[in-house]
Parts: sequence; C-alpha cells; structure tokens
Amino acid sequence: MAGPIPPAQPPPEEPRPPRVPQHPHTHPLLWRWRRNPLRRRTDLVQAWIAVGLFLAVLTATPAAVVLVGDAAHRHFEQSARHQAGTRHRTTAVLVHDAPRHPEPGSVEAKKSLYPVAVRFTDRHGHTRTAEADVEPALTAGNTIPVWVSDEGKLTGPPLTKEEVRDHTKGYAVLAAIAVPLVGAAAYACAHRRIERHNLAQWGAAWARTAPRWSTSP
Repeated sequence: MAGPIPPAQPPPEEPRPPRVPQHPHTHPLLWRWRRNPLRRRTDLVQAWIAVGLFLAVLTATPAAVVLVGDAAHRHFEQSARHQAGTRHRTTAVLVHDAPRHPEPGSVEAKKSLYPVAVRFTDRHGHTRTAEADVEPALTAGNTIPVWVSDEGKLTGPPLTKEEVRDHTKGYAVLAAIAVPLVGAAAYACAHRRIERHNLAQWGAAWARTAPRWSTSP
C-alpha cells in the first residue's frame, strides 16, 4: 500500500550572481573628481566650489541662527518694554449700535468683528472718539476694553513674552532657511559662469577645427 503523499516543496532558488562592489568614484555625483581624459579643468573647479559652499553653509547656518535670533530677541524685548510704558488699558463706550450678523449664534458670528465708533478718555483726561472692532449686535452704551497710546490713539496691547519668543523663533528659522538658499544661489551663479566659459572655449576650439573638417581634399 502506498504511503502518504509528501507535501509540496517550493522550487529551489536559483543562485544569484555575486554583487560586484562599485568603486566610490563611479557615483555620478563624484564624476568630476575622477581623473579621465574628458574632464576639463573647469569641472574640477566647479567641484571645489560646491565643496567650499557646502562647508560654508554648514558653518554659517548655526552662526546666522544665533546672531539673527539674538538680535531679534533684543529688538522685540525692547519694543515690548516701550509698548508697556507708552500704552494703557481703558474702557470705551459704543456711540452707535454694532451691525447684526446675518447668522446669529453661528461660528462665523462668534469670530466676526465690526468697526463701530467708540468714545474713551485718554491718559491726559481728554475725551476722544475713534473706531474699534466690536462683536456684532452690541448696542450703544455698551463698554469694551481698549488699549490707548500716549498720543490718544487706539492701539493693540503690548507684546507678551510668548509673542517675543515666537517672533524670535520665526526670524531664527528664516535665517536657517536663508543661508542655504544663498549658498544655492551662489553655486547656480558660479555654474552659469563656468558654463559660459566652457561654451566660449568650445566655440574657440571648433573655430580652429572646423576648417580642417570642411576643407576638401
């Protein structure tokens, strides 16, 4: 009596050819460094320019971030101190009713503000009238908090510590982006100049060679 049928086995894998290690100079990004009869002197110059700009960007980016961030922090801290000393908070009274929102109670209505004439007293005791953004449907006689400058004009509140920090971070990020962009622009400019030089050299070489190709025997 025949025995049980053995389970099917997967086919044997075909042997893979051995991988031939590639020389690092065969990488397309490194062809300018490989000595060969087609390499021009300008190719090597362009390669050194790329290396120099890359190292310059690596060095300059952290320095630019620190310098710009420090300068921005000092500037906005000084602005915050100046604003805190020249602005004060007071109460303004609506002179007219604020417009009603077309969709009362909606999310848009809660975020909407309308310019309405308000009356307030400045730091010197003078009564002034100006326009302020208020919530919809506020009636005349309602009061709102406002910030007033020493000149008696409505203004925004002084910068907070969080706003100073956010502004500083923003300028530091811009510096971190700007340095690589400047490096890329410098490389692109150098590349164009080298290409124009190569084309001029090629044109001069062709001008010397063309007569021998076109001269009939």
